Formats: sequence, structure tokens, C-alpha cells
Amino acid sequence: MNFNVTEILEMPVGIGDITLEHLVYFIVILTLGVTVARIVSKNVRRALTDRLPKSERELVTKLIYYVIVVWAFVFALPQLNVDLSGLLVAGGIVGLVIGFASQSVVSNLISGLFLMFERPIKIGDNINVSGVTGSVEDIRVLSTVVKMYDGIYVRIPNEKIFTSNITNYVQNAARRFEYEIGIRYQDDADKAIRITRGVIASHPFALKNPAPSVYVDNLGDDGVNLMVRIWAPAREWWDVRTDLLWRIKQELEANGIEMPFPQRTVWFADGLEVKNRAARKNEREE
Repeated sequence: MNFNVTEILEMPVGIGDITLEHLVYFIVILTLGVTVARIVSKNVRRALTDRLPKSERELVTKLIYYVIVVWAFVFALPQLNVDLSGLLVAGGIVGLVIGFASQSVVSNLISGLFLMFERPIKIGDNINVSGVTGSVEDIRVLSTVVKMYDGIYVRIPNEKIFTSNITNYVQNAARRFEYEIGIRYQDDADKAIRITRGVIASHPFALKNPAPSVYVDNLGDDGVNLMVRIWAPAREWWDVRTDLLWRIKQELEANGIEMPFPQRTVWFADGLEVKNRAARKNEREE
């Protein structure tokens, strides 16, 4: 008994004009789509392991999985002699309605995906976005949660973050801060610089590289102004800045170098000075 593969594939399956060949192609395309969806979603899940919480990671991977499966299903439908023109028109109308109704949601979703892959910010980073300054607590699909330094939580839509200038204070491992320290004109500026450098060198978190710098910056109205620039680990920046300022002040005062007070020298005209002396003389005589 001889089998003709062509005749077998051209056999109708009892559903309209659909043949066994059409059904096989439909199943193969759909199977390939599901397989690709599983592979892609698995790789996405692995790539996002350290970037997103588990709940957010699973949401993204499922979204990608179903998008690929739906795309494969639509691509395979013509094999069943299904006319997609009416379906596409109806789908286009529904898509327009949904798009207008949820354009902000879609924009935030896409922006969230870009943020996840570009990674300009991470959980725990200290940032400033659109006037909101604080620590990143969570990066979600639609929004990012920032805890401000006064303990207030702020939810920022991902679209706003993605389209705004982002200041990340801890992206670089080191961060610089500076002081302007004034000393009196009668104090020894070289001695003040040596003392300041010594205090900085003794601090465990003041970086040696990049090296700190201490120098006379300008001659002010009330005293000599020293500029002090110091590098510290970005995540220790605030503690180092406040601690070193107090240590420098104490050490300078312990060595007789004081901060200048505002002062003014008043000069009197000669005629006015003579009148004042005469007035004081008359008061003593009386």
C-alpha cells in the first residue's frame, strides 16, 4: 500500500476549506511562537534578577511571554483561512480607544522598561528628580518610590523620571565637598593650612586619591578665607562632611587660630574730630 504525502496533507479536516496541511502549519507556527516566548521570557527573568523585586520581575516576563504568543497566534491564523481584515479593523478601533484612555499608563510602562535596562538609578541611590531629593526605595513597572530625607515617601511616574534630568549623588564612588574657612589677618595662614591638612589626613574616610586641597582663596573684608576641598566615599559623604568641619574648627582654635568677626574701621574727618575734642574738653571743665 502506497502513501501519498501530498494527498494526505490536502485532505480536508471537516472545518470549512481547511486542510490537514493548513492545520499542521498552524500548529507548527504556534508551537514555535510558544517556544520562542519561553526562551525570551526566561532570559529576561535572568537578566532582571538583580534589578527588580520578584513580583515586578514576574510581571515583566509574563507580559513579554504573552505578547510573543499573541503575535505568533495572529501570524498563524491565516493558515486556517481566517480573514484578518475585519479583526484588524475592530482591533484597531479598540486599540485607539484603549490607547487614548490609557496613554499615560502605557507611557509609564514603556518608560519603566527603559529605566530597568538603562539603569540610571538603582534601589538605594540618593537622587534628585524634578525637585524631589531622597533615596530610591523601589522601582516599579509604572512608578518609582523615593523616600525623602525627612521621611516622606514620594511616588514619581516613570515617564517623568525618564524625561527629566536625573542627579545621582552616589553613581560615582567618590564625591567632593568643600568649605570656606575664614581666619583673622593676624593669624598665620601657613600654619592654619598645615593644621587643616593634618586633620583631614587623620580622618579614616577622607580619600587620599583624589587628594584634598587646602589653599588661600581670597582676602575678605574681615579676614583671610581658606578653601578646603575634600573627597569622600559617596555613601559616607554627609557624615564625613559634618564630622570634619567640626574637627577642623576645634583644632584651629586649640592652636590659637580663631574665626574672624565682622569688623569696621570708622574714619572721622579732621574738622569733625576737632569739634569732638573741643566738646569733650568743655564737658570736663563744666
